[in-house]
Amino acid sequence: MEAFVEQRNFGQAAFTKPGLALYDALVLGMTCRYIWRCPNARVLEAYRRHLSGNHLEVGVGTGYFLDHVNFPVAQPRLALLDLNANCLERTAKRVARYAPTVHQANVLEPIALGAPRFDSIGLNYVLHCVPGSFPDKGKVLLHLKQLLNPGGVMFGATVLASGVPHTWASSTALRYFNAHQTLNNAEDDYAQFADTLRQHLQDVTIDVVGCVALFSGRA
Repeated sequence: MEAFVEQRNFGQAAFTKPGLALYDALVLGMTCRYIWRCPNARVLEAYRRHLSGNHLEVGVGTGYFLDHVNFPVAQPRLALLDLNANCLERTAKRVARYAPTVHQANVLEPIALGAPRFDSIGLNYVLHCVPGSFPDKGKVLLHLKQLLNPGGVMFGATVLASGVPHTWASSTALRYFNAHQTLNNAEDDYAQFADTLRQHLQDVTIDVVGCVALFSGRA
C-alpha cells in the first residue's frame, strides 16, 4: 500500500506550477497530437456531445477543455475535483466565469462531496496516471459513478499500452513516462479496459484514436 501511495504522489508531483504553464503546449499541443495521435479536436467533440449543465470535471489539468467548449446552459453548475492543488487553482481561475466549486480529493478512495449529484462527469487523461492496471483501476469508476444522477454520463480519454495501434514514438514515450512514473499504464490493455467499463457503466462506447481510447458510459 505504501508503494501505491508513493506512485500516486510521484505522478502528481509532475503537475507543478511551472509545469502547468507549459502543459497546454507540450502535452496537449505536442504529445497528444503527435505522439499519442489524438488531437484536441477529437476530445472536444466528446465534450460537445456529453457535457451537461450540471458537470463534474475530474483530473482537471489546466482547464483547457472546459475553456474551449460551450455549456448547453447559460449558468451551468460546475465542480472541479483533483488531488493536485496547483491544477485546481489554475483551472478555477481559467473558468472563473462559471463560478466553479473546488474539491481536492483522491479518486482512489470513496468520495463524499456533500452536494447534489451530477448529470455528467469528465475524466480525461486520468486513468493512465492511476497506479495499477485494469480491472483494479475500476475502483475509480466505482467511486465516481456514485456522484452521477441516474442516466448521467461519464466520459473521458486514456492512453492504452496494448490492443491499440502504436508507433515507435508512442511506444518509446510510453516506456519513458512509465519508467519515471509520470504515467502508470504499462499494463493497460484495451480488452481489459473495455471489460472494466462495462462492469461499472451501461451503454458504453469506445472510440480508438491513435493509441487513445475515447470512452463514455451511463450510470
